[in-house]
Amino acid sequence: MSTKSTIRALLVSGGRMAKGRAPDVARLMLMQPRDARHVIELLWDEDAGVANRAADALERASHLKPKLLQPWKDALLSRMADASENKLRWNLALMIPRVKLTVAEGDWAAAVLWPWLEDKSSIVKTASMHGLAGLTRWTPVLIPAVLDMLRILSRSGTPAMRARGRILLKKLEAPEKPEKPRMSALIRRGQRDQ
Repeated sequence: MSTKSTIRALLVSGGRMAKGRAPDVARLMLMQPRDARHVIELLWDEDAGVANRAADALERASHLKPKLLQPWKDALLSRMADASENKLRWNLALMIPRVKLTVAEGDWAAAVLWPWLEDKSSIVKTASMHGLAGLTRWTPVLIPAVLDMLRILSRSGTPAMRARGRILLKKLEAPEKPEKPRMSALIRRGQRDQ
């Protein structure tokens, strides 16, 4: 069983922006989801490097298992409010749309992310674009503003923003495709028609 101090020890190594052992901590959370609470607590660690790597580990684990974050929705929203480190910001921007939010929570998260589009860091800007696009899942009223933003930044942003903007636009502008029937259903239907 992992403890907060053991997990923190894994996240101490490296400079503020180094990934250190964040991938190892992510694997640990995937195997032992209850350990996510310790990593969540480390988002407020006094060592900015530890907090950054905790966010990195959470983002990596939640990319594969989004439900891992759901019990910690309030903590993640709270941490967004005062996040100032670039790595912390971009990981929070990528994670927050993976959590089921109310419309009010989605509006609040979007209000935090919009100013991050003006951040000095291209990665924070790009992750914020991704986060805002993801929030439309929970707050559909954002779709027109997010589409406008993506259209503008996919032409005028940094190279990373332009590339991400084009990808996100394709996803948001694509019409819903009807579900394809499974082959077994087609076979059964074909047998009945004979």
